[in-house]
Amino acid sequence: MEPLDLIRERLGAAVPGAAIEVVPNPAVAEQSSLRVDPGHAVAVARVLRDEAFWQFDYCSNVTGVDWPEAILREPVRLRRLINGVEREVVSIVERRRPGCLEVVYHLYSMRLGHGPLILRQRTDNRVDQVRVASLTPVWRSAEFQEREVYDLFGVVFEGHPDLRRILMWEGFQDHPMRKDYVEPDDYEYEPTPHDDVLVKARRHYPVGGGG
Repeated sequence: MEPLDLIRERLGAAVPGAAIEVVPNPAVAEQSSLRVDPGHAVAVARVLRDEAFWQFDYCSNVTGVDWPEAILREPVRLRRLINGVEREVVSIVERRRPGCLEVVYHLYSMRLGHGPLILRQRTDNRVDQVRVASLTPVWRSAEFQEREVYDLFGVVFEGHPDLRRILMWEGFQDHPMRKDYVEPDDYEYEPTPHDDVLVKARRHYPVGGGG
């Protein structure tokens, strides 16, 4: 498979106006990815699927990531004069990272036998601008997995053929995989509460309470 920088360049030429960037991965695996703006995501996905260079014909996995707002402290190397001698010093700089939600797709070429290529979309925030493009029209295997991300993270997939909850029931409030999710304290639905669940249940349904 070609390097990501070359793939990004070819995608940019094939889909004018698309905002595509390489996202480095500092982890041990060092498996970097491509992030595309939701407005051009479907067009980019079709090129990745149909272009003879890659033929990413299979989406194996779709998952979500919750990025709450945070203040990051990052080291920056600077050159400064100390006692008349220029030296390198490390300074800590703080920057604000706005909150958002991200959707991550793992793509493979079954025909050419390579992959994965990791493709990302990002929402504008994690409150009221949580829409990205559904890639189910390009890879049908994304359908149920996008529903799972919708259910558990709250990402709304525009163009999805059947966007509804898949794990939690209709009417369930909130999204359990959000990092600020607080689980309910009322376990009335638990038929045989035990351990920590039993302790919480007794707050609402005390034994011998006459209810």
